[in-house]
Amino acid sequence: MKNKIGLTVVLLLIIVFSVISFRWIKHRMEYAITDAVFVESEKLANLSFKRVSGKIIKMHKDEGDDVKKGDILAEIDPSDYKVQLERIVSEIKSLYYRKKALEEKLKRIDDQLNKKLEISKLSLKQVEEGIKGLSLRLKQIDLRIGQLKRDINRFRNLVKKDLAPARKLEKMETELKILKVERESVVSKLEQMKISRDITEKKVKQAESDILKVRELKKEISSIEEKMNALKKQKEDIQNLIKETKLLAPFDGKIAKKYKTEGEVVSPGIPVYALVSDKDIYINVLLEETKLKGIRKGSKAYIKIDAYPDEVYEGVVEEINPASAAKFALVPRDVTAGEFTKVAQRIPVKIRIVKGDKTLLRVGMSGEVEIKKER
Repeated sequence: MKNKIGLTVVLLLIIVFSVISFRWIKHRMEYAITDAVFVESEKLANLSFKRVSGKIIKMHKDEGDDVKKGDILAEIDPSDYKVQLERIVSEIKSLYYRKKALEEKLKRIDDQLNKKLEISKLSLKQVEEGIKGLSLRLKQIDLRIGQLKRDINRFRNLVKKDLAPARKLEKMETELKILKVERESVVSKLEQMKISRDITEKKVKQAESDILKVRELKKEISSIEEKMNALKKQKEDIQNLIKETKLLAPFDGKIAKKYKTEGEVVSPGIPVYALVSDKDIYINVLLEETKLKGIRKGSKAYIKIDAYPDEVYEGVVEEINPASAAKFALVPRDVTAGEFTKVAQRIPVKIRIVKGDKTLLRVGMSGEVEIKKER
């Protein structure tokens, strides 16, 4: 009887073991199982001051703190940048008042100069035409006087010989006197005209010189405007730098690491905080190439995290990397010489969590995954 009971127990144990073994083998055939599982986040950033440097005067967050996009995380002393801003604002004001004064001066003289130059040129033209007319008249008078003198000398000889009337000689002498008087008048007017021409020429030159000064004024105003525009750009840049003395959170998340403390001096690009988004958490699986068969995008996955052994997360395969993890190593294996040890390569597989409390997860946690194979 005892033998029968013992035999029955052994038989039952064999059956149970066989069933368990069958189910274990079946489960291994239906699922790709690995413990190369890590919690990752789409958004994990080392935050630093981009363009400013200086002493940190305030650190607003500690490790583990929740932050919202736009929250101030840290502040650098902005005093040096504010001094630069005040200097630039002062320069802009000085140039503005200088420009205003030049514009007022320009307004006073610019409207009249062109008219003044036109009037002076017209007057000069009239004077030159008058000089030309008087010179022509003087030439005609001189020709007539020369002719009369010759005629008078000839008529005197004829009158002495009673060959010509004395009245005609007197008439010619009278005309000569009138022409001499007229010549003196023309010469006098001509001298006055020349003096007037010299004065008018000076006026023209003065007007032209004033117009050149106006052009110089306009150039100076234009130069001041260019300087003001350049300073305004510098002002805007300094204002942006002052804003950048406050380190802002670029997205919602948690402070994963605090690299600096208050009072430390930092340079641009030096990490101050590490920020991770807990809303963009996913599971990164390094799956052996021998287990990749049957794994597709959309395959169901079940994840257990070591920190929470009683929690089971459900997910789906979202992405299968086209290259092995070894290809992204800092020092890739050199197999060109044919000397290497063959090992199963691991392919990164990204799993999106669709069920489970993601607020419990922290980037860097590890665990185990089972991925349902597709037939």
